Amino acid sequence: MPISANIQSIYTDGACTGNPGPGGWAAVVYFTDGSLHEIGGSAAQTTNNRMEMQAAIAALQLIAESSHLSAVTIHTDSEYLINGVTKWVKGWKKKGWKTAQGKPVLNQDLWETLDRLNHPSIEWRHVRGHAGIIGNERCDAIARAFASGKPPHLQQQSASNSKATDAPNFLAPVSEVADFSSNDLIIDKSNTNSHLASNTSMIDSSTPSSISNEELPREVRVAQLRNLLETLRSADEIATKGYLITSSELADLMDVHASAVTSRGEEWRWRNWIVSRVRREGNQILWELERADAINPDDNSDHATE
Repeated sequence: MPISANIQSIYTDGACTGNPGPGGWAAVVYFTDGSLHEIGGSAAQTTNNRMEMQAAIAALQLIAESSHLSAVTIHTDSEYLINGVTKWVKGWKKKGWKTAQGKPVLNQDLWETLDRLNHPSIEWRHVRGHAGIIGNERCDAIARAFASGKPPHLQQQSASNSKATDAPNFLAPVSEVADFSSNDLIIDKSNTNSHLASNTSMIDSSTPSSISNEELPREVRVAQLRNLLETLRSADEIATKGYLITSSELADLMDVHASAVTSRGEEWRWRNWIVSRVRREGNQILWELERADAINPDDNSDHATE
């Protein structure tokens, strides 16, 4: 896959039916020019942990193939993956791939691949699963689809058809997101590593690339709603208690890139809240949230909307 822009961040996830059983993995790659790529695959008999690792391997391979030099953040909801790749693997190698109890390390083949591909410029960041985070939710949907034997349409969104600060609208309950036109492309991911799953395929770009909410299983839609409510409750608590949050924290809450926060100006509206820039502390900008319905109706100040 030709890559012309720098990678900004990557979300990864894995899923398994039965654990062990049929599994799927996915990665959504966001670029600095606003474009994005989705990759994914499946395995007939595997575990959830192996699928989490497969997704991370695919992400690291893509970074290596792109000759990307600047820092990249990989987001995952797997603490097993993060702890393994950042902490445990060093001790395992010293002990000849044995645990502290002297037992063979599970999934050694994938840990060796991860360790070989990992790089100091990679930041591994844990995110809560099923918390309404767009990249994580989309990866979860792709991975589960592959695990269920129903490979989804994988998307490639070009910068010309995207908002540089937003993510694709599939399982995205948190923020306003980019619309997709009929010209959006579908991508494939070649199986270039024996550890990667085999069911990734080429799909013609004329294939419809969106999934309506109504087509999702009811339990998925209910889970989306619960995730949204959790995000909204967090925002409400921040507003009620008068907490100040940084640009990056606000971006995480809204699930947008930090530049989307700082580029909106001093004061604007997000969902039920007025977001105001309060002050700068060092290199950090602090923001305050206030319930829009708590604003005095006689206050004629202008509030920019989304």
